[in-house]
Amino acid sequence: MRPMSALDQPDDEALPPFEVLAPSQQTVPLVFVSPHSGADYPAEFLAGSALDPVTLRRSEDSFVDELFAAAPQVGAPLLRANFPRAYLDPNREPWELDPAMFDGPLPDHVNSESQRVAGGLGTIPRVVASGAEIYREKLSFAEAERRVNELYKPFHATLTTLIDETLEEFGCAVLIDCHSMPAVGGPMDKDRGHERLEIVLGDRFGTSCARAVSDAAEETLDELGCTVGRNNPYAGGFITRNYGRPAGGIHALQIEIKRSLYMDERRIERLPRLRQMTGHMRRLIGDLAKLERDALMPPR
Repeated sequence: MRPMSALDQPDDEALPPFEVLAPSQQTVPLVFVSPHSGADYPAEFLAGSALDPVTLRRSEDSFVDELFAAAPQVGAPLLRANFPRAYLDPNREPWELDPAMFDGPLPDHVNSESQRVAGGLGTIPRVVASGAEIYREKLSFAEAERRVNELYKPFHATLTTLIDETLEEFGCAVLIDCHSMPAVGGPMDKDRGHERLEIVLGDRFGTSCARAVSDAAEETLDELGCTVGRNNPYAGGFITRNYGRPAGGIHALQIEIKRSLYMDERRIERLPRLRQMTGHMRRLIGDLAKLERDALMPPR
């Protein structure tokens, strides 16, 4: 079961910023990451936000870590963030920051011109998915540095270690980047107002993983009766792009699951179908574990 959020958790039971749910022994070349399912909201963040807690939580990929909880049982580690996406987004470059959020100039190494920053969804988001502003007041760059140094960098160092250890052990590694998406495209999305497919696979248009990985995932999901698409509206974010290097034997595939399949999007509550979707993901994990290694190894 996923840990309680800071919204209902006693102060003396602080969660770690992130956790690795590891098998007793890794037996398959798979690594799972859930970077957006965290719900441990710092009290000072809530106090400084212009938004109510439920509105903030709509930026989460709520319960996605539960959907993929079978990974350790199959022999693969699952890295999950406990810090919330609205506080810091690890699926961005480390320094994608919006100058309008800060009370002074930003250093030259900050990327303030990316498309994500322009939409208010940088490493430290300015807005939630609906476009509503998160903060009452401007932040200091020192606060951004603290979040990046204490959360972002350790999270990615841990993910890098999991991938490197998998590559060393098996000669290849498959990273599954686990996400969820609103049932209907939001006001900031290119598919605004349109009902979405149930699952969207993102492989950066075939560049972040071998085709065998995407094909295997799609085949399993088709067999389970899911409607599946690729790369539209999500082709994969920073994690997929940064870690996916098929020529080096490292494959990255992003999976986006339609939230209405398993949760009440308005109330941020589990629906009975969560159990069914968890079973579907267990089947998917098992089938990905059976991928032929020859299709995953770097070219010789």
